[in-house]
Amino acid sequence: MAKLLIYYMDKKILTIAITILMISAVTAAAVLFLFPYQPDQPPQADDNGSTPLGIQKVVDANNQFAFELYSELNKAEDNNIFYSPYSISAALAITYEGAKGKTADEMISVFHFPKNNILRPNFAAIYNKINKNDKHYKLSAGNTLWAQYDYPFLDEYMNLVEKFYGGKAANVDFVEETEKSRQTINTFIKEQTNNKIKELIPEGVLDKMTRLVLTNAIYFKGTWKLEFDKSDTSNQNFKITSTNIVKVPMMRMEPDKTAFNYADIGELQILELPYKGEDISMLILLPSENLESIEPSLTSQKLKEYKNQMKKTKLAAIYIPKFEFDSKYFMKDTLSALGMPTAFSFGADFSGMDGTLNLYIGKVIHQAYIKVDEKGTEAAAATAVVMYEKSAAMPKDIFRADRPFIFIIQEKETENILFMGRVTDPTK
Repeated sequence: MAKLLIYYMDKKILTIAITILMISAVTAAAVLFLFPYQPDQPPQADDNGSTPLGIQKVVDANNQFAFELYSELNKAEDNNIFYSPYSISAALAITYEGAKGKTADEMISVFHFPKNNILRPNFAAIYNKINKNDKHYKLSAGNTLWAQYDYPFLDEYMNLVEKFYGGKAANVDFVEETEKSRQTINTFIKEQTNNKIKELIPEGVLDKMTRLVLTNAIYFKGTWKLEFDKSDTSNQNFKITSTNIVKVPMMRMEPDKTAFNYADIGELQILELPYKGEDISMLILLPSENLESIEPSLTSQKLKEYKNQMKKTKLAAIYIPKFEFDSKYFMKDTLSALGMPTAFSFGADFSGMDGTLNLYIGKVIHQAYIKVDEKGTEAAAATAVVMYEKSAAMPKDIFRADRPFIFIIQEKETENILFMGRVTDPTK
């Protein structure tokens, strides 16, 4: 009898254990299912209809935004600046596809997007080229829509984003599982950027009013075509200003037989360092005096003028400091200052997303990382556009003073204000 009882107890324990394992497996599968695609395998976009001229228009728009953003960031930043204009433009292009009226017009003024029939297929072509296989370097980008699972987004919008931007949607629950949703998005971005962007969305950014988060991530790792020798790297002076000098590990190269694209224009020197494969290169603009001497006039057109003066040149030596840093920007104020404040207000019109006026941009977060050493460069960036639902409007025939308010006591006939106050806590 005792043996029989032990048998049934063991069987029951085994059944419970199997059940727990099955539940765990289902839970794990559910977490994985939240990823819209494998982070290292971004889907293709439909680039039918793209043309070289159309691609150039989209590139010109991105580059113009890049320099205008630099100018705006420079007003507030005394330290290093680093960002991916492509990542920001990509995330906001997807957002723009749902914008209407003044909201859309302001976004066009900031990002210089061409007409939709040019933007869509040519953005897709650029995106596909970034993600092409068989490269001598690593370069990939991915777009994602993280949508509140029960919010009625328009199929037309979701399908358009997936078709032209490769932006697949994943269902999350910002209302009941806010923190889990945040962690899922951050984990996906982390995997897309080879663990370089680890916490794109900080705690407290997402809340129960979040309805959609649009993300872009881009990752690059390239090896110099002509690498620097580590044994030639030594600590040398780096002049932050004429009176602020620090020691940095300075890489050195004496390229006896190799010619580089280079120009000494007087106000600056410009040098192009290619990566293996020569599809990607780094341009270095070195002012003769200081950055302030060239920054005010630096535009995408000015860069073209500089590049047109470059020619193959054999240099006696090249010195570049090793560096590694990351940056993070909360871009609401910056983008508003550039000309798109409406998108961040209750007056925003993103009816192209859901057919209503209920959505607005709450946050735009951009994070970037770069490392430059003797071997090459590793860089990553990600952008998140967080869409909130506006607070439900109160019926017009109801007045409910259920939040802080200001009050005035006036002499009615003359309208002379006698007393004025504010109520923030009626219990005190």
